[in-house]
Amino acid sequence: MLDETSIRIRVVKAGPNDLVDLSDFIKPFVASGDLLPRTFDELEDLLETSFIARLDGRIVGCAALEIYSKKLCEIRSLAVDPSAQGLGIGKQLVAACVELAQREGIYEIMAISVAEDFFKSCGFDFTLPNLKKAFFLQTRDQM
Repeated sequence: MLDETSIRIRVVKAGPNDLVDLSDFIKPFVASGDLLPRTFDELEDLLETSFIARLDGRIVGCAALEIYSKKLCEIRSLAVDPSAQGLGIGKQLVAACVELAQREGIYEIMAISVAEDFFKSCGFDFTLPNLKKAFFLQTRDQM
């Protein structure tokens, strides 16, 4: 495990030169079922709202904000390299997405994840003010 006090992690906006590395970075997370598959074109489409975390020049985390409307956006493809977990990288990536949503004037941010405790620690909850809840219906078989 890396020592939190002796490292410098940089969370930056992803750029066109990061696409290949980003695509390679998410492959193990897709293979394990932690992330949904993303085509290169999908990654490219989300590039303007994507963030990466770098440690010693290599990608150790990523997240994207998919903006659906002025009302709603979603944090997508949040992943942190297992060797770098516990260093606050995930929270930094979520914070970058939240800041972008705030700058864009978006009212609500959702995240679909099995990491309930993590997202609660970032201020997310199952309900919104006025007890609004998200409901889901799956229209296809599991992948």
